Amino acid sequence: MDLGIHYSNFTYPDWQQTLTQRLTETAKVADQGGASLFTVMDHWFQMIPFGGPFEPMLEGYTTLGYLAAVTERTRLSLLVTGVTYRHPGLLAKTATTLDVLSGGRAMLGMGAAWYDREHEGLGVPFPPTAERFERLEETLQIAQQMWSENDGAFEGKHYQLKETINLPQPVRGSIPIMIGGGGEQKTLRLVAQYGQATNLFSSFGVDGTRHKLEVLRGHCDRLGTDYDAIEKTLLWQEDPTADRDAFLREMEQYAGLGITLVSTMPRGDDPVAFTGGLVEDVLPRLREIG
Repeated sequence: MDLGIHYSNFTYPDWQQTLTQRLTETAKVADQGGASLFTVMDHWFQMIPFGGPFEPMLEGYTTLGYLAAVTERTRLSLLVTGVTYRHPGLLAKTATTLDVLSGGRAMLGMGAAWYDREHEGLGVPFPPTAERFERLEETLQIAQQMWSENDGAFEGKHYQLKETINLPQPVRGSIPIMIGGGGEQKTLRLVAQYGQATNLFSSFGVDGTRHKLEVLRGHCDRLGTDYDAIEKTLLWQEDPTADRDAFLREMEQYAGLGITLVSTMPRGDDPVAFTGGLVEDVLPRLREIG
């Protein structure tokens, strides 16, 4: 099993002076220590569980572009891009730019967006849930078209593009799409139809995750897509260092379901030390899990 680091909190002691340094050092430690994925959130206001809008938050793709220059191996993604924040043609171009400049290390994490306060606060339209999912599907279709030989028009319900020109193309020809969330009727169907990775939450529990993956398999069967080709990832929402042995025992259960990567968020006041401990003490044991 592989390890991902999800850098979701910027409020550390003296963050006004050390925010960039801590982020940089954490990413370097993760990269050099063998973490497979480094992610940040796509939020403009900090979420309430991390202190709310008056805590620091960096824009996601600017941050990933910076991290591309200070890392060498780890994949880079937002966990996940809110579909409402960027026109899909421009988003595909942004993700492509990240991929080219990072040497092919970009993933496009996507979701339907949810944080109404930041939309309202910054004047971004926040359509109803059903429409956001329609826009999400069209965005996925546009990205795939822009990463193909078809540079012609796209005519959708919400988006109309006259030309889908995208040069240079991604390093590998396209960019893996990760779709976050466990909605069984819409989200997991989109994973089955368009995704190369799914991201589920530890709050589902082992049994809940098993059920979500069974639903995903069912969508793949109906659509004729390859369930086994989809990377199954998990966002661990607790502190894995509180009881390393218990965490690893639980990861063995998730691995048995097909989960191949677990991402976790740095805890405490020192994300660099936390991440260093993970890659030194936990990652080698994770890799022993089949």
